[in-house]
This record gives sequence, structure tokens and C-alpha cells, in this order.
Amino acid sequence: MEFSHVTPSTDSDRLQSPTVSVVIPTLNEERNLPHVFAKLPAMITQVVVVDGGSKDRTVEVARQLRPDAVIVQQTRTGKGNALACGFAACTGDIIVMIDADGSTDPAEIPLFVEKLIRGDHFVKGSRFSHGGHSHDITRLRKLGNDGLNLVVNVLFRTHFTDLCYGYNAFWRSVVPALDLPDVQLPRPAGGRKLWGDGFEIETMINIRAVAEKLKVGEVGSIEHERIFGQSNLNTFKDGFRVLRTILSEYGRMRSRRRSGLRPFVESLRLPAKPQLRTATPRHATDPRREAAPLNRAARSRVPLDD
Repeated sequence: MEFSHVTPSTDSDRLQSPTVSVVIPTLNEERNLPHVFAKLPAMITQVVVVDGGSKDRTVEVARQLRPDAVIVQQTRTGKGNALACGFAACTGDIIVMIDADGSTDPAEIPLFVEKLIRGDHFVKGSRFSHGGHSHDITRLRKLGNDGLNLVVNVLFRTHFTDLCYGYNAFWRSVVPALDLPDVQLPRPAGGRKLWGDGFEIETMINIRAVAEKLKVGEVGSIEHERIFGQSNLNTFKDGFRVLRTILSEYGRMRSRRRSGLRPFVESLRLPAKPQLRTATPRHATDPRREAAPLNRAARSRVPLDD
């Protein structure tokens, strides 16, 4: 599927040929970036690299590989803050978030974009359904992920197959629904993080998307092993943090409902559903398939408000 690199002048064209920004949080990833950048599809119109204070040549390498890349220094610490800073710098109609370590495959981005064009507001990658797979996850982490999936699916009446995977794409107009911490807020004393600044961000935004009644879909994704370096994930510590996030977000959703706050999806302007000009061809051996909506959101059209 080919997309225009020029922002269209009409709503119809904008839906059929959206501009796409990709956000890549980095911390000492100079050896991984050449592999990641080499697989970025030509359809990408903006690359936003968010650096968390790298001590190596991450920023210099990013500029060499992609002179047009937007380099952003995150304002606090943690992956959540890095992503929020990146989203704030995006100008594309669609935002895609990938990792800098090579674990997420940029070549899959057209699969996410196609589902967004077809009507989803938010699209998740899944390693465990629709033909997805992981070359990196351990049995213990898989067991934990399955348990956390079950908790979310029961509490929020969803059908997630992979809650904790960080490969997501969404229309930029739905960023307010995620309600991320203001990037200009000062860092708390004592080295603490604001809620949403840490690794809980991936679980948090997935849950907030369904809590705000956005139409959420999944596509199969292949997770690869990190190319260079070591992961900062801790199975037990981060697992409990995700569980805390789930319970906190459930309380937040119930509180908002009791207060009479209407879900974000009702604020979206709903244009006529676009017709795709071309379909994304799939290789005959590609087992990945589209998923049904993961929540019970109304089948609203793609939002356009910025």
C-alpha cells in the first residue's frame, strides 16, 4: 500500500493517504539504530527519536542515518515520559510507537496503518494471536502475560490477546484520550516517577483506549530478540507494576463513570468512512490476519480532529 508524503487538502484524501509519524524512545542504542532505521517503510513521513540521556552516540547516529529525524530530549525519566514527549512532537495523522532495540519490526507498520484506515482508532500488535510470535519471551513471562490478560479481559470486558506488548499505532487525534502526564511537569523528588512515566505506560494506554470506548484492534506481530544490549525489564517487579496499573485504571474508569464523564469517543467528529485506494498485499505464506474489535465500542469512523 502506497501513501502520499504530502498532507492532503481534504478530509477524504487525508483518510486515504494519512501521514505517519513513528516514535522511537532511545537510551544507548547506537548499535541498534542502523538495523531499525534500515527497516522503516518508505511510507513514514516523520521519524521522532526521543533520547533519554544516552552516553553513547545514539543521537549522532540517528542524525547520520536520517538527517530529517526530529530529535527530542525527554523531560523526565522513564519510557512513559519518553513516549509522551515523542507524541507531543508528532505532526503525522497517525502515530506508531516502536522500540529501538530491534525487537519490534518496523516493516510491519503498514499492517497497523491499514487497520486504522479501515476504521479502528487504536491498533495493538499481538505476539500470541493472528499469526504473531515471540522469539524473546520466556515461559514465565508468557504465563504472567496470560494471567494479566485474563484480569483485564474480565474487568474491562475486552478480548486482548497480548496486553503488555509495546507495538501500537493510533490516530494522533485520540492522544488526548490517553491523558498522559504533562511533559512540562517537574520530576518528583527522590528519583520517583509520575504515574505513567514508567513501563506501566504500555498497559495504561491500552486500557485507557478501551475505557474511552475507542475502537481497538489487533494485528499479528513478530517480536525479535534485542540485537545488542540488555533489557531493563524485571519479570516480577514489572509484573506487579502492571497488575497495579490494571487495578488503578479500573478504579479510574469507575470513578469517571460515576462522575458522569462521557467517554472520549463521543467527542470525535465522524466523517464518512473512506474507501481504500489499494489494499496491502500479503505474502501467501504470511499467516497474520486481522482481528475483530477487542472491545464493545461503537463502530465509529476514523477521527480527524487534532
